[in-house]
Amino acid sequence: MTKAAYLFLAAPLLLANAAPPAAAKKDAPIPEQLKMMLDAAMASGNEGEVATLVKYSRIAAPDSIDLVREITGKWTADRAAQRTRELQESSFFALVKGRAELGGYASSGNSDNFGATGVLDLSREGFRWRHKLRLQLDYQKANGVTSREYYLAAYEPNYKVDDRLYVYGSTQFESDRFVGYNSRFSASAGAGYSAIKRPALTLDLELGPAFRQTDFTDETQESSLAARGSVDFDWRLTPALTLRQDASAYLAAQANSTVSSTTAVDAKLLGPLSAQVSYAVRYESRPPEGSVTTDTTTRASLVYSF
Repeated sequence: MTKAAYLFLAAPLLLANAAPPAAAKKDAPIPEQLKMMLDAAMASGNEGEVATLVKYSRIAAPDSIDLVREITGKWTADRAAQRTRELQESSFFALVKGRAELGGYASSGNSDNFGATGVLDLSREGFRWRHKLRLQLDYQKANGVTSREYYLAAYEPNYKVDDRLYVYGSTQFESDRFVGYNSRFSASAGAGYSAIKRPALTLDLELGPAFRQTDFTDETQESSLAARGSVDFDWRLTPALTLRQDASAYLAAQANSTVSSTTAVDAKLLGPLSAQVSYAVRYESRPPEGSVTTDTTTRASLVYSF
């Protein structure tokens, strides 16, 4: 049941309590209509809708607000305790979730063509540990000639200090000879913070030192220390539409620096299947001779969540 539906059903209660009662009764029973809506919201497991009903209960049933808070507070605490037990007792693979993406792309910059892309994102949210794994492949072959070949493998474990603060480690391998390097390995460790943590809106920030080693296609090699930062923003605009914004930066004083950003919109189609359109920008401050500094990639994909 949506918030609008709850408010519509609560309208009679709001009108009935528009004027304060002559003598308020402490711990008065919850009006039947409001109780039904609270039971339905709690049964659905939607914490946002429960919070909305509690908020408007102050107007609709001011005499019962203490009882409403007691019931919903116990429900929230029981859910948190149950979730903690699940995280502590579940097997490793029972908590693994993932997204598999398959689609096409159009690129400009060092390569102007169309091709295919495949992405696999896996994550496991445990009680203290969070694990994230990303595999990506972009490949294009036209008229017997390969013009795009990009590989990425990234793994990041997080240790959660508390509900928002965590310590992260990050390793990443890339290969993109059309940008100018055969292999690039990056490692980083630092601190992360969940600045926004709501059911429909999340924002994670990370910052720490990093090390990078790059083998360029001209047979030169570069090793450097850098600072790494990342932003992971997800916003569920509607139950069927989600906006994602991911950005990261490796900033080195005397070596090549990289800044990348991906903006994506997901639209649910049927069950676990959704459509995604994304736009990615990657900037290299010191690319090899003959390569440009900025690559852009536009993708349209089908995504399967599991």
